[in-house]
Amino acid sequence: MMKRVFITLSALFLCSCSQIFDKHIEYAAVKPDAFPLLSAVGMAPISLQPGESDSQKILLAMRASKLEAYRELAEQVYGQRIDSRNSVSSMVAGNDQFGTSVQGIIRGARVVKTYAIDDAYITELELDFEQVYHLYQNVYPRQKIKSIHYY
Repeated sequence: MMKRVFITLSALFLCSCSQIFDKHIEYAAVKPDAFPLLSAVGMAPISLQPGESDSQKILLAMRASKLEAYRELAEQVYGQRIDSRNSVSSMVAGNDQFGTSVQGIIRGARVVKTYAIDDAYITELELDFEQVYHLYQNVYPRQKIKSIHYY
């Protein structure tokens, strides 16, 4: 009986010790030393776009080239997922399937140039990671512990 009381009191004392001391943690922002500048080019054929007039085809090609440039930026930032499947029967390669995909959010990219050459519409994008850093710093500040004070 006395042993149980001693164990219970010891457990309560050890649990309450952590609440006796309080601490204050100071954080400091972590800023990278350098910021890369990524660029991407997207191209789309004008004549292959669905549309009744040349102006509709140009507008669709403009949109397609911009989306292609954004896809290229997303590949640079997040990487590309590659799915492959193949089969072998009697030591002879049979059916090969190959697929790629990219998924991500690109914030802060700007259109540098957009123009048409011959039958292609071209869009050039630029992504300055310093601007991306400032955008994310407002939402998810990256910090390190500067100091800890115990009371």
